Formats: sequence, structure tokens, C-alpha cells
Amino acid sequence: MNVITLLLSATSQGMLWSLLAIGVYMTFRILDIADLTAEGSFPLGGGIAAIGIVNGMHPVLATLFAFGGGMLAGLVTGILNTKFKIPALLAGIITMTGLYSVTSRVMGAPNIALLGESTVFTAAQDMGLSKNNAVILVGALIVLLVILLLVLFFRTEIGLAVRATGDNPDMSEANGIKTENMKLLGYMISNGSIALSGALLAQNNGFADLNSGVGTIVIGLASIIIAEVLLHNKPILVRLITIVAGAIIYRFILALVFEMNVEPTDSKLASAIVLVICLSLPQIRSKFTFKTKKKGADANATSIKN
Repeated sequence: MNVITLLLSATSQGMLWSLLAIGVYMTFRILDIADLTAEGSFPLGGGIAAIGIVNGMHPVLATLFAFGGGMLAGLVTGILNTKFKIPALLAGIITMTGLYSVTSRVMGAPNIALLGESTVFTAAQDMGLSKNNAVILVGALIVLLVILLLVLFFRTEIGLAVRATGDNPDMSEANGIKTENMKLLGYMISNGSIALSGALLAQNNGFADLNSGVGTIVIGLASIIIAEVLLHNKPILVRLITIVAGAIIYRFILALVFEMNVEPTDSKLASAIVLVICLSLPQIRSKFTFKTKKKGADANATSIKN
């Protein structure tokens, strides 16, 4: 497989995975919460979309239902965390565990095949586009819409309150912001986006799988870390766009690794190594920046002495 084909494949996959990364970013960076609900809401989104499509529901409507299912999952985690005062990490684990049974009930089987069914990408393919190009086009439109809505949301009073809650909850509460409600809203938007990613990837892959959520939280984190290495301390619009780029780069790196004739049994190990490298990038960057600054300072000191 040549580099162009690999890049197209990585871009199509990365576009859809970026919605997961954006959802993880909502809780991990904006609310400063480690939420593991992602590993339950991702397959839930895929399961809801798949069962809707095979039962004759329009793919767009099925995808919207998947988004709603993810929001409900986030609401449950938010209630456990804010109302019942269960620590965020534990609340996410509890919801993730419960969602396995919920998704199993929704799907009625460990996996659902979508081969031959219409999906949100079918219309673009009917226009003569290849599958990869159709996924890139539709995925880009959906991602741009999500980013636009999030940017507009974060410019509203409620959106600013959500960001303030993540930055300093005590100060936000002292200024009259209902921080618990803001956290609930953040959880819901985050898991809605993650479930949307699951729904789109299930349609792209041609099946929904009950165990597809394993490791998704780490994939989202890797995309975010790559994005922050590329550009950091930027406005929210630039951050979200770089997260999309981070997801595409991560998928491209994985595609390159799998082109090296990796044994199927070693694929998980290869993915783990790529993740370690991606998650280590900030540390490598900080050390490199420190050394560069130190050399610059030493050079300045030498010139002053002379």
C-alpha cells in the first residue's frame, strides 16, 4: 500500500475518531476530569445506530439517536459524580460497567452487521466517490459542524461558565455559577460526541461490536497530546482543529506500523508502543525546549562576558 493510500485511509478514520477525541477533551482538559464513561458510551453509540439502521430507521436519525444515548450516559455519570459525590474516576467506571449490559440489551447480540445497509456515507458514495473519499467528505462536514457548534457554545454565558468551572470550581461557585449543573452539561456533551464517533465508525466499518470501546479513552488522549505538541495555549477553535489533526496523525502512525507485517497477535502490543510514544511527546518536547533555552542563555552569558 502506497503512502497516498495510507494517508487517505488514516484521514478517513481519523476524521471519525476525532469526534471521540473532542469528547474526551471536553472532560479531560476543559472540566479537568478523568472520565472513563467513554469506553461505554462509544459502543453504545455504535449499537444504537446499528440497531436503528437494520430496523429501517434513516441513518441520519439513527446517528442522532446514538448522540442522544451518549448524552444520557454522560448524564448518569454526572449525577453519580455531582449529586451522589462519587469520585469522577469511580463514577465513570461504574457507568462504563453498567453500559456494557445496556448496550448488550440494545443490540441483542455481541455484534450487528451493517453490510448492504444504507449509512450516512451512502449518499456520497452514490455520487461516484470512493468509500474513503465519501467518509472524508461526510466526516469533515460533521466534524466542522460539531466544532462550529462547540465554539459558538463556548462563547455563550453557559459555555463560559462551563470553562470557568473547569478552571476554578471554588471561585466559580463563589461567583454564583451552579458548578454541578455545568459539570452535568459537560459530561453530556462529551459523551454525546463520543457516542456520535462510535455510531459513525460502526457505519464506516460495516458492523457494531459490543467490545469496541476497549482502549478508546487512551486513543482520545493520544490524539489530544499530539495536538498539544503541535500547538498549545491557543484559542478553543484552533485547539479543536488541532485535535482533528492529532487523530489523523495517530491513525497514520498506526497504519505505518501495521504495514510492517506485524503479526495479528502483536497488533495490541504495537498499538501500545505507539501510544507510549505519543503520550511521551510532551515530556520530550519540554526537555528539548529546556536544552535549547539553556544553550541560548549560555551563549548570551558568554557574549556579555566578552
